[in-house]
Amino acid sequence: MVPKSEKRFLRLNLFTIVFTLLLILAGGIVRSTGSGMGCPDWPKCFDQYIPPTSVSQLPTNYKEKYVAERIAKNERFAKTLDRMGKLELADSIRNDQSILVPEIFNVAKTWTEYVNRLMGAVTGVLLVLLAVFAFVYRKSAKRIIVLSIINLVVVGFQAWLGSIVVSTNLVAWIVTVHMLLALVILAILIYTYNYAVELCQKRVVVIAKIWWLKLLVLSSIAASIMQIVLGTEVREAVDAVSKRLAFTQRSNWLEEIGKVFSYHRDMAILVLVLNIWVYKEVKDKFSGKQALLIGNSIGVVLLIQIVTGIILSYFALPPYAQALHILFSTILFTLQYYLYLLVYRTSTYDQEHN
Repeated sequence: MVPKSEKRFLRLNLFTIVFTLLLILAGGIVRSTGSGMGCPDWPKCFDQYIPPTSVSQLPTNYKEKYVAERIAKNERFAKTLDRMGKLELADSIRNDQSILVPEIFNVAKTWTEYVNRLMGAVTGVLLVLLAVFAFVYRKSAKRIIVLSIINLVVVGFQAWLGSIVVSTNLVAWIVTVHMLLALVILAILIYTYNYAVELCQKRVVVIAKIWWLKLLVLSSIAASIMQIVLGTEVREAVDAVSKRLAFTQRSNWLEEIGKVFSYHRDMAILVLVLNIWVYKEVKDKFSGKQALLIGNSIGVVLLIQIVTGIILSYFALPPYAQALHILFSTILFTLQYYLYLLVYRTSTYDQEHN
C-alpha cells in the first residue's frame, strides 16, 4: 500500500511537469508575438501588480521612466560581469543602444507577457510545495529532497534571469540560457517523479544488458538539446532581421538569417534518425508497455515537429506554429529523458544483479 503522502507528491510532481510545459508554451507565445517587452519592468508590469488596459492608466513620462530603470539595472549587471572577468560582454551591454528605445504600450502584448509571468509565479509556488512534500522521503530517498530544493534554487535564478531578459531588451544569449534553464528544471522534475514511481513499485523490470542503448538514448537527447539551441539562435536571427526590415517582408525573413537555419534543418534530420533508431531498439528490447508508449509518443511528437517546421518554412513564420514548435521540442526532450531514465535504471539494476 502506497502512503497517501507519497501519492500526493507523485500527483503534484506530475502536475508540475505538465504546468511547466504549459509555461514554456506561454513563453513561446510571448516570443513569437513579440510580447517580451510588453511589461518593461519586473516583477511588476508598468509598476502595477495588475497591468493597465489603456494608455490613460500610465504616467505621462512612462517611457523615460522605464528606460532609466533599465539602464540602471543593466549597469549593475555589467558590474557583476566585470567582477567575473567578462569585460567585453559587460561593455556590450553598457553600449547597447537598443535599450534606449522606449517601448510603446500595447495592451495585447502587455497582457500576453503578464499571463506568462503569472504562470511563472504559479510554477514557483508549485515547486515550493513540491520541496515541502518531498520530506516524506527523508528516510527512504533523501536525493528527492535534495533535488527538489536544488530546483527551487534553479527556478529562483531563472526568475532573476527573466528580469535581466527584460532589462537587456531580450539580449540573444540571455534568452538562450533562459531556455536551457527551463530544460534543467524539467529534467529535475522528471527525475524525481521517475524515482518516486520506482519507490512506489518497489521493483525494476529486468531485461538484457543494454548499456549501448543507454548511450544511444543519451545521444538522441544531446541532439535534441543542440537542436533547441539552434532553434533559439534561429529565433534570435529572425528577431534581428524583422527589426532591420521594420517588421515588413515577413516571407523573406528566413532567407535573410544566414546559415543558422540550414544548420537547424540539418540537425532535425539527425534528431529524426536517432529517434527512429531508438524506437526500433526499444521495441525489440522492452516488453513493458510504458517504454513502448513513450516510444510511440516520441514518434507522434516528431511528426508534429516536422509539420510545424514545414509550416514555419513555407508560410512566413506564423506565430502559432512558432509557439507549437517550441512546445513540442520541449515535450520531445521530456519524453526522451524519461525514456533514458527507464533504460538507465533498468541497465544499472541488471548489472548489479549479474
